[in-house]
Amino acid sequence: MKSTKTDNNTYYFLMCERKEIYYILIFVAGFFGAYTFLLRGNVFCNAQTGNVVLMGMALGVGKWREALYYLIPISAYMLGALISELLPNPIKHHLPVRWDTLLIAIEMLTVLALGFIPLSAPVQIAQVTINFIASMQYNTFRQAEGEPMATTFATNHIRQIGVGLAKEIKHFRLPDKLHRKKLCEHFAMLIFFLAGVFVGTILCNLANERAIWATLLPLGVILGIFLYADFISERTLRERKPSGH
Repeated sequence: MKSTKTDNNTYYFLMCERKEIYYILIFVAGFFGAYTFLLRGNVFCNAQTGNVVLMGMALGVGKWREALYYLIPISAYMLGALISELLPNPIKHHLPVRWDTLLIAIEMLTVLALGFIPLSAPVQIAQVTINFIASMQYNTFRQAEGEPMATTFATNHIRQIGVGLAKEIKHFRLPDKLHRKKLCEHFAMLIFFLAGVFVGTILCNLANERAIWATLLPLGVILGIFLYADFISERTLRERKPSGH
């Protein structure tokens, strides 16, 4: 764990590693999932497994042009990972904020722009845009207080809940209950993702394309927390990398 040890022999995790931040991020990701499925082409843009499957299916039936189309969202996702891997060090050496902070600001500007794109516009605009920012978010926020966590999709959390329940059965008569903390954290991530989908569904039915502006509030909270950390509480920790990097 790449964290700072404090005087009382406990570990200090950077603000961008705190569980609370991850809960908010996966809530936003759930909202994005509802938004793209309901309003932008009936697809989920937070991950790329579906696009790879659809590309393979198109190739299997000889629909070459359709197959080539799927290279666009896949490439956007790949580009997001590439950029978020290359930029953190230059950013912290040339700007007064960390990459994590800049990324949240980029997400907010992107969300603001998406709300102005009418539903009559090609759905690919919103899809590829969310592919890109979801990839950067997934690659940037990797561990919540030392525990690997995904902030853009729920599959791993469901798997980890299953693993945790298995350990609960195995350790039922044993005093070792350390697995419960991890189980509860993954369960909380799943609940926050589901809450984002729930809220997103309601607001998409009420506000159409402008519904996505609702995510500016939770993202704004994160931005405020990160700016405070960059300029005040963690100003001396600029060179420290978050866990998992």
